[in-house]
Order: sequence, then structure tokens, then C-alpha cells
Amino acid sequence: MAHYEGDLRAPDGARFAIIASRWNPRIGDALVAAARRTFSAHGVADSQVDVVRVPGAWEIPQAAARIASAGRHAAIVALGCVVRGDTRHYEHVADRCADGLMRVSLDSGVPVCNGVLAVDDPVHAEERAGGSHGNKGEECALVAIEMASLAERLP
Repeated sequence: MAHYEGDLRAPDGARFAIIASRWNPRIGDALVAAARRTFSAHGVADSQVDVVRVPGAWEIPQAAARIASAGRHAAIVALGCVVRGDTRHYEHVADRCADGLMRVSLDSGVPVCNGVLAVDDPVHAEERAGGSHGNKGEECALVAIEMASLAERLP
């Protein structure tokens, strides 16, 4: 029985994309900075990481679809923050963003790592953007590297 598993060594020449929402910029910028540091710490040159900024979380899946269809990136990291408000708009944006990212990943075969925070309040966002719960940008960059590594090994 074969066993396949990726590791935290990016394939030679692999390009990665970070797509980040400009909405909630303090949180988004912290997520992007952590993802970039993580790629760099794992041997991915800055020139191999493309950062794409979109207005909000709603627009992230469309950008991911275009990037994935171009076929130049080993994985995509999606970053942003949706904070619950007084209306159902939160559910629409957060849920449809997640659904869209999964669809892009499955349709294209390019791993799309979902680091779009869906939180109840700004404190929860801060806890996940470098606070007590770590940084989801870092976590997603690690997942992107591992999935790119795994893709090279799978038959």
C-alpha cells in the first residue's frame, strides 16, 4: 500500500498567490504579512509569491478562479476578514466566499487555502491575526506549501 504525504519544502520554482481583501485592513494586512514571512522562511523567494488585493471577501473567489485557470501557481492562499453584523449579510458573504473557494479548488485542481476569517467581533479577528490563536495567514501558507509538495507526489 502506497503512502503519500507532502512536507514543508516547496517544489523548485513553485509560484504561490495570496489573494487578500482590503476590507478590515488591519486584520488583512497582518494575515498577508504572516503568510509572506512564512513563505520566505520556507525557502520561497519573494519573487515567487504574487499578492493580489481585492475590495472584499466576496471578490476573492473570482480572483482565485482567474489565477487558478492561468495554471501558473502551485497553490493559492485566500485571506480576509468578515465580521458578524446586525444583518444576515455576514452569512451571505462568509459562506459564499468559502463555497466559491472550494469550487475553485475542486474545479481547477489548484489547492486554495481558506484563510478568510468569519468572526463574531473584531476581538476574535485579532486573536486569529497574530493574537492568542496564532495567525491564520501563517497557517494557510504552510498548508499551501504542503499541498504543493503533495501534488508533486500524487500519481
